[in-house]
Amino acid sequence: MIKQLSKIEKIVKKVMKWIKTKVIFDFEDKQLATDLIANIFYEQGITGLVVEEPDMEHPEDWGKDAITPDYYSVIGYLLHDNQSEKQLKIIEKNLARLEKKNGIICNIVCSDVHESDWAHQWKDHFRPEKITDTIVIKPTWREYSGNHNEIILEIDPGMAFGTGIHPTSRMCISMIEKYLKPGDFFLDVGTGSGILMVAAAKLGAGRVWGTDTDEVAVDVAGNNLMQNKIPAATFNVITGNLVDNVTERFDLVAANITSKAILMLLDNIKKKMVKKSIFICSGIIEEQKIPVLKKMEQLSFNVIKILTQENWVSIVCKLH
Repeated sequence: MIKQLSKIEKIVKKVMKWIKTKVIFDFEDKQLATDLIANIFYEQGITGLVVEEPDMEHPEDWGKDAITPDYYSVIGYLLHDNQSEKQLKIIEKNLARLEKKNGIICNIVCSDVHESDWAHQWKDHFRPEKITDTIVIKPTWREYSGNHNEIILEIDPGMAFGTGIHPTSRMCISMIEKYLKPGDFFLDVGTGSGILMVAAAKLGAGRVWGTDTDEVAVDVAGNNLMQNKIPAATFNVITGNLVDNVTERFDLVAANITSKAILMLLDNIKKKMVKKSIFICSGIIEEQKIPVLKKMEQLSFNVIKILTQENWVSIVCKLH
């Protein structure tokens, strides 16, 4: 495990700077605005966002000197490279569309930060969270006194997406808990921190696989699985686009990714599923769910459940 952590550190040290991109907004429906802005970041592959709210309640252990933000904002971090200027222009263009279409007034403030600052500042916002009646997500650096009936998922996302507390992750975990059967083979497409793989393994999956395009995410996911004492022989995390490098078939597949990626995934996911297997997809903004549902219908998937939380949608369907 020490060697694998060192590998991540070597990758991270190659990256010196990030662009902190803060989108300050003004809109009556704060949650809707937050979700729509967050989705603009997600579409550019920018995850691990921070949401600032002036009326947020600080945990007791934050102390009296905790800083309260002046404005509502969504903050994302762009890798400072030859693609960052292009990404910023796309984000600005899409925010302008939001203002025109939805009336959400936005202002972008950018600043350079070193990766060490980026990697640690957000940890103040990540605390133990109860996701379902029995599942709790606990950051590895926090203390938590649970009870013997709880399933505790210990997570350190590092530089990968997936703390598990976002509505899309919450819905995925609750549906995995509902539909996973003991011994099932489980696949997580776009695994990020590996949070869904950890959940599936602790809920009784016989084998868990995960894929991600990001090599750092693959390393982080592997470390989180070992942190949770998941036997190495029962999991496999691979680098690749969607299911391109997946060679097995699965009883339950989850994909907490963007709507655009889900639409592409639907073309090939059947080849990776056994008969009557379950597909859980999340990361869908409510206004984008119709195209996903239409494509599922065209491909003869049977939709068995649709969940909505804070303008995000998760869909559970079954293969005939």
